[in-house]
Amino acid sequence: MRLKPLLSLSSGPLFGLGYAVLWALLWPTTQPDWTLQFGFRFGVLLLSPIRYWPWLIGGELIAASLIDYLHGYALGWRMFLYGDLPQPLVVALCLGLLRRANLRPSLRDPEEVSRLLLSAGFTVVAATATDALMMAFVHELPPTGLLHALGDELLGNYVGLLLLVPPLIMVWRARPSKQELSELAMDGLLVMLPALVILLILTEQAAPQREFARVLSLAPVLFFAFRHGWRGASLSMLVSSLGMALVDRVFTHVIPTANSHLFLAVAGTGALMLGSATDALRRSSARVAEQNVYLAAVNRRLDHLARQLRDAARGNMQAEENQRRHMAAELHDELGQNLTAIQTHVKLAQTRLQHAGLEDVSLSINSILGHMRRALHRLLDDLRPAVLDEFGLMRALDEGPIRDLLSTAGMTYTTELHGDPRLVEEDIRTVIYRLAQESATNAVKHAQASEFRLRLRIGERAGVALALLDIRDNGVGLPDRVPRGGRGLQGMRDRVTSLGGLFRLRPDGQGVHLRILLRSSISRRETSDL
Repeated sequence: MRLKPLLSLSSGPLFGLGYAVLWALLWPTTQPDWTLQFGFRFGVLLLSPIRYWPWLIGGELIAASLIDYLHGYALGWRMFLYGDLPQPLVVALCLGLLRRANLRPSLRDPEEVSRLLLSAGFTVVAATATDALMMAFVHELPPTGLLHALGDELLGNYVGLLLLVPPLIMVWRARPSKQELSELAMDGLLVMLPALVILLILTEQAAPQREFARVLSLAPVLFFAFRHGWRGASLSMLVSSLGMALVDRVFTHVIPTANSHLFLAVAGTGALMLGSATDALRRSSARVAEQNVYLAAVNRRLDHLARQLRDAARGNMQAEENQRRHMAAELHDELGQNLTAIQTHVKLAQTRLQHAGLEDVSLSINSILGHMRRALHRLLDDLRPAVLDEFGLMRALDEGPIRDLLSTAGMTYTTELHGDPRLVEEDIRTVIYRLAQESATNAVKHAQASEFRLRLRIGERAGVALALLDIRDNGVGLPDRVPRGGRGLQGMRDRVTSLGGLFRLRPDGQGVHLRILLRSSISRRETSDL
């Protein structure tokens, strides 16, 4: 427990010492290629806590003084005050203000890259302008020389920042996985190494080929940006620029110009933007894929629930039909037989009633029994139409009680029946008859129609039996607002939905037009076995 405060107190000096050593090792890159020290300073201050900044700046100032001493530069407070001190202080001041403005060390998307590069550009301009003012004050340079030095230093600082800050962010905040590192290494061997060899060969040629080599060095950077995002773009840009600098210093002995710095600045900025856009697009595609997988799972769950609801509704309908069939059988066996027995006893007692002068009582009882028998037959037809079991669906629709009902009401009944009813299950046949029966009853009671048309087509398509029922009349039609809670249409819609069918109430100029589609799972092979 006591070692932790001591460790936290010593971490600042150790951090500053390590930073000073690394900063001093980058000193040879200051001229004439790029200023990697500036990029290293910007990246470390951006990523480290502010409480470490005094140690970092102090270590850098000590390292700069030692470098000046080792190279024989004149030391003194004037050199320290106007040469070494201003730039790190200005960078720290700019970064402090930018971090208060919510600057984050992130390159996840083009917006964050743009914000970071704009902040870097602002810091580079402020630090370079401060250096130029200090240089003019100390050395009294002419305006033309001052502007030239200002431009070269500004481009060098920006290029150094562009080359080192993204790798620092990658190592410090966004480390790649082992698989990503292996892919980067493999592509480096297959793409970057041959590109550097080609660069070396072309730079030994005449001027046009040498300039073409610099442009060609951008190709692997674009490849890495597309394939590995901003990490690949930053690493390939660093390796490519190091390769060009090594070739210029060792083989061609050409001093890089401002055009070379400008090319690196533009290429590096574009590569980072392209890499971050690629990463953002991949994350977006991954999120869309995850959402699609989630939606597919939800849809499967909803389909499963819908099937369960249809199965439950179908089970309820089957239970209702079974109950109706049982009630019809009980009423036919019990009440029908009792009515027949009463009628038989009345006939047997009719002679005695005539002798007793009670013939009118006998006629009245027979009339009541006949009315009860007719009411019982209508009730049995409503519960379970016997004609459907005795004659089948097609004859029940064409010749059964529906035609009798419509004929009694003075309506013309027209049917068009096609197909084999055995293709569909018994539940569907029952529902078709119920729908026709309910529609005919509604037409008689409410439509004031003179014509009722029913068309039924049963066929098979792609191994699935289909039943298309079309019902229409020429009555007054439905009101403007059809009550969905009504027992007629709503009951018909519920029956169709329970079987997974489609129920459409089509608006016609006159009358009511219903179209119902029902699907069956009985195949043709199963039908042949029936």
